[in-house]
Amino acid sequence: MSVSRTPRAAAGSGEPGWRAAAGTRRERTDALDTLGRAFKGALAALRRMRGRELHHPDELSYAQYGLLFGLSDGGRMSARELAVAADVSPSTVTEMLDHLTASGLVQRIRSDEDKRIVLTSLTERGRALIEERRARYEPRWRAALDEFSEEELRTAGAVLDRVRQMFDELAEEPES
Repeated sequence: MSVSRTPRAAAGSGEPGWRAAAGTRRERTDALDTLGRAFKGALAALRRMRGRELHHPDELSYAQYGLLFGLSDGGRMSARELAVAADVSPSTVTEMLDHLTASGLVQRIRSDEDKRIVLTSLTERGRALIEERRARYEPRWRAALDEFSEEELRTAGAVLDRVRQMFDELAEEPES
């Protein structure tokens, strides 16, 4: 597809900052529709995976793994930071941390700089669990994406970052 990037035709025209060569607007619309359907499909699959947790109550939840993976870089994190990493509310994080601490997967200590803040880090048992999970799922991740070039993967990452940014901006807009 040949798309030339040019300045906006007219301010407020609603036309994007690019102008497709003749005959490619339909192709671009089709590509955007395909991307939208794939994105919605990926989100639906993620919801199904998260819903599976209800059928396996003895296993860690997707969100709990999200907390553990957030800690896997070795640093200590506050409940607020973990809430962002796992995409859950701070009160949910506190509840999950109680369970993860009781299971011996994380440890919590008060910050030296601010005693009001409790920092969480992985225990050796928690680190081993994350490494086992990575070893199990990373080959699937790599195999699923093996046919794509590094450039295509970087482009896909940039597209997803832009979509995330758009949703973050929408979430920050005041409701009308």
